[in-house]
Amino acid sequence: MLPGQSTVRSYTTTSVLSTVQVHIPRTIVEQTADQLGKRGPDFEALSVALGTGDPVVEHIIRSLPANREASDLYAESAAAFLATHLLSQGRMPRVPGHEHAAVRQGIAIMQDRLAEPLTLADIAAELHLSLYHFVRVFRDATGVTPHRFLTRLRIELARRLLSETNLTIEQITQRCGFAAPSALSSAFLRQVGVRPSAYRKATTG
Repeated sequence: MLPGQSTVRSYTTTSVLSTVQVHIPRTIVEQTADQLGKRGPDFEALSVALGTGDPVVEHIIRSLPANREASDLYAESAAAFLATHLLSQGRMPRVPGHEHAAVRQGIAIMQDRLAEPLTLADIAAELHLSLYHFVRVFRDATGVTPHRFLTRLRIELARRLLSETNLTIEQITQRCGFAAPSALSSAFLRQVGVRPSAYRKATTG
C-alpha cells in the first residue's frame, strides 16, 4: 500500500483466512533513508519490488504473530530492520532471476519438510545446484545462511506447538526435525532466550 493512496483488496476463499498487515511509520522509513544517504524513499518502486516476492520480508512477517506479546521495542526494531532491508535493495547486487527462484524453492522445501532430517545438501540436490552455490545465492538473497534460516523456521514451528498444543517436548522435537530434545532445547534457548519448557509455561499460563 502506498502512503496517501487508498488500496482495495478482495479475496475469495473456501476456508478461514488469516492475514498479517504490517504498517511501518513513514517517519521510520524517512529516517532510515536519510541514514542510508538516500534523498527520499521511492514508495512506488518499493511496492513494485515487493510484488515480485522477498524471502526476507516474508520470513519476518510470518514470525510476527508469534511475537505479538513482545514489547514496543521489538516492534520498533522489526520496523527499522524492514525499512533498512527494503531501502538497501538498490545498493546491493540483485540475485539473478533464476537463482532468486531457486532460493524461493529452497525455502518452500524447508517449510514443507520441517519434520524430516533435511540437510542443505538434500535441498541443493533438489534444486540442481552445488552446495556451495546454493549457500552463496541463498545468503545473497536473504542475508542469512540456509542453515540459520531453516533453524529459525523450525523454532517458529516449535513455538507455535508449545503454545497452541499439548504435544510433549519429545513429540515437538520430532515434528520440528531436531535429532533430540536436547538439540531443540539448545537451539530454542539461543533464538528465544528461554528453554522450551519455560516458554510453554509463560505462554500458556
